[in-house]
Amino acid sequence: MMQVSRPRHPLPPLRGALARSPFGRIALAGISLACLGAAAQAQQATGTRRGAAPPAEAGVQLQELSVEGTGNGAGAGAPAVAGGARPVESPTGPVSGFVATRSATATKTNTPLIETPQSITVVGREQIDAQQAQTLTQATQYVAGVYSGTFGADTRIDYFILRGFVASDYGLYRDGLQLLNYGFGAFKVETFGMERIEVLRGPAAVLFGAGTPGGLINQVSKRPPLDPLHYVEVGGGSFGQKYAAFDVGGPVDASGHWYYRLTGIGRNGGTQVDGAPDDRVYIAPSFTYKPDGATKLTVLTSYQHDNTAVTSNFLPYYGTVRPNVSGLRIQRSLNVGDAGFNTYRRDQAFAGYEFEHAFDETWTFRQNLRYSFSESFQNSYIGQLGYSDPAQTRLARYQFLTSSKIGLFQVDNQAEARFSDGLFRHDLLIGLDYKNFQLHDNQGTNFAAGYSVPDLSIIAPVYGPAAGRPLPYLVNADSFQQLGLYVQDQIKLTDRLSLVLGGRQDFADNRVRDLLFGTGSNGRSDNAFTYRAAMIYNFDFGLAPYVSYSTSFQPVIGTDITGRAFAPETGDQIEAGVKFEPPGAGYFLTLAGFDIHRSNVLTANPANTIFQIQLGEVRSTGFEAQLVASLADGLNAVAAFTTYDLVTVKGTPDQVGRTPVNIPETFTSLFVDYTIPTGAWRSFGFGGGVRYIGRSFADVANTLKVPDYVLFDAQVHYNWENWRIAVNATNIGDRRFVSSCQSAFSCFYGDARRVVASLSYKW
Repeated sequence: MMQVSRPRHPLPPLRGALARSPFGRIALAGISLACLGAAAQAQQATGTRRGAAPPAEAGVQLQELSVEGTGNGAGAGAPAVAGGARPVESPTGPVSGFVATRSATATKTNTPLIETPQSITVVGREQIDAQQAQTLTQATQYVAGVYSGTFGADTRIDYFILRGFVASDYGLYRDGLQLLNYGFGAFKVETFGMERIEVLRGPAAVLFGAGTPGGLINQVSKRPPLDPLHYVEVGGGSFGQKYAAFDVGGPVDASGHWYYRLTGIGRNGGTQVDGAPDDRVYIAPSFTYKPDGATKLTVLTSYQHDNTAVTSNFLPYYGTVRPNVSGLRIQRSLNVGDAGFNTYRRDQAFAGYEFEHAFDETWTFRQNLRYSFSESFQNSYIGQLGYSDPAQTRLARYQFLTSSKIGLFQVDNQAEARFSDGLFRHDLLIGLDYKNFQLHDNQGTNFAAGYSVPDLSIIAPVYGPAAGRPLPYLVNADSFQQLGLYVQDQIKLTDRLSLVLGGRQDFADNRVRDLLFGTGSNGRSDNAFTYRAAMIYNFDFGLAPYVSYSTSFQPVIGTDITGRAFAPETGDQIEAGVKFEPPGAGYFLTLAGFDIHRSNVLTANPANTIFQIQLGEVRSTGFEAQLVASLADGLNAVAAFTTYDLVTVKGTPDQVGRTPVNIPETFTSLFVDYTIPTGAWRSFGFGGGVRYIGRSFADVANTLKVPDYVLFDAQVHYNWENWRIAVNATNIGDRRFVSSCQSAFSCFYGDARRVVASLSYKW
């Protein structure tokens, strides 16, 4: 399918899911009413006071959320408290070492990971720094269930596959609020501004609404620290890259009511593609106001400017994966566009707040609100058309121009009640959220303007000025709104056995206004009920088997060849697994098996591949394993294994029984970092990683295979007083590999060797 086809490249169309169960509605409604009544009775019976700690029988104790930050280099653990005890981890704060213990992503409550009946991995700031991960793609390369960098060395957008399904459109979140990517409008978040990255696998629609059944990735921003923080870092490396960063914050007043943080980074340099820059400016001011122990307001803002190019390239299978008829392979450094106008620019800004108030020991109210803005522009020659000569030495190209503007408003209101009904302990969450996504999308090509684009020699490329100015073939104003009401109850049936029940009713509306021709305007409204039921048993020695069933719902923006709006996609998953976290052992192991069905999947229209039809169903059945460990003083390790069988159950005749393109079904990884704790080499550290990615397919018929590959990473570092110096190398052998192919004419080279040296100082 050509890049100019609707809705976009190379992100697949937004997907949607709808699951209805009258029995589930009745059951959950009854549970919700019973819990609300019990909560009211518990509140009346206890005569509580603001800020008081809950009695033991009231369930999981309320804990004041920490506003601690990091800004540290790798290896700096969380501060100790009196007696050497480890402080309670905040679900939005730093992770001590590599092993996280709590998260608020899977349940929207402060829940220990060992009590969460769903597969989730937390990548903390120390691990991000140890791996010198400069993008979200790089930061998730050692996470189970995730295939990062589907479209290769693309500097514009982060691409992900979760359990076999695309998560780059509906599956990216920041601070629990969605980052919708559609058309050519997209967000990309700077990793230096992240405190932790949380990968939740499996459907999460019951709490978050529209989304893929594969899961989501929540990027948690750095927040103002309780203690003074001063941190600076400079570095540089491959392709002429150089950067400077700072992170400062702490208390503003002596009374402990006001805290601030200011984080920033500037980066300049090139990429593995000749003449393609990768420049960025990022600044993130934030502050926290805590008038008392029961109330907290944190304001989070950021601005980011990106200047880069189309670096993923759309290259033919023969000439990348396999030699072409002339026995040649295309250079990774080839700029298929033109250094003069291979352009991609983006400005994006976030402004929002997180408010929390505890009325008493039972009820807490939270409101998370944010407005997100992104404006981008792209103008470039694109391959994707194959060769123009029999010797396969010249690439056919076309010119593509797009400008997009996104406005996204979201608010999530939550009321949480922790109480006992006399028999069971409850953590009841009631929420109402709303999102409003507006996209102005302008796309044009040389085809629409009526001129041709010169082809390009892969042996001796010659560049020149643009052949013309593309004219639009699409000018749309797209809107998507969603209102959701959800209820979740985490019930302690015994001290060890927990039951999690949740239900959500969504009201979604999407509209497309055709501003160019006026004939393509369309829209539809959809309602959906999604639900989840899960159970987990916690043995006292750290073993926790669990089982869950959940559904998903995802509206689909766009129309088929007849102009009819697409129906929502639906999805459901059954997952069973076991978690193991022996007390004091310093490691966390998760094993999970899953079976996911996804219906109403879009697929190319055989009669006209520029358009799509909605008749697909895909099934993903697999197994995952994730180990995160801080085994000894200075030793940290991460290991992951994923394998699944991804097959098209319903579709066009040539799709049924086949594996969708772009998607490897087996991958595994291991990363180890060790810092010598004593002796003459004290504070010297080293380590590395290995990543294996299995084969995938480049065509619907599964006749063109993209082979598997193995990559090696390495790092050395040294800490001296407040200084830290480090050198990191990824793909240290500089292996040339193809990360995936979308078709026989759209293959993508993965990252070349990247070496980064950094020097930081903290005081």
